[in-house]
Amino acid sequence: MQIQQPTKQYKNDDHLVYSCQYHVIFCPKYRRKVLTEPIAKKLKQLILSKQKEYGFEVLDIEVLPDHVHLLIDVNPKKGVFTIVNMIKGYTSHELRKEFPELKSRLPTLWTQSKFISSVGAVTLEVVKRYIEAQKSV
Repeated sequence: MQIQQPTKQYKNDDHLVYSCQYHVIFCPKYRRKVLTEPIAKKLKQLILSKQKEYGFEVLDIEVLPDHVHLLIDVNPKKGVFTIVNMIKGYTSHELRKEFPELKSRLPTLWTQSKFISSVGAVTLEVVKRYIEAQKSV
């Protein structure tokens, strides 16, 4: 599901201009294939509903039966680790309340593990060259 145009956008927040995108992956406990169509649909709604409150923006989201991919833009004041934990906690609580079968199959919905990788518009080498070039300015 495409949420936003893939162009680089900068955001402002009290003396801060930022653009911090992350690819995030997390899985149900035991990598069980419990994210069926109705659960996946509700999960997407829940994640999208918390964007403003938690301080992130979903750029793309894909839910597969045994894992979730998010591409998110996160306010660095909040921190990606904190945001992902908030998303996982909230969605676990709400999904287990609405879909009781998740309680009977799993002790908790999500594993504690997660994959988080920063996504940039330029390569690390370009940034290194830029920083080195600043010495002669």
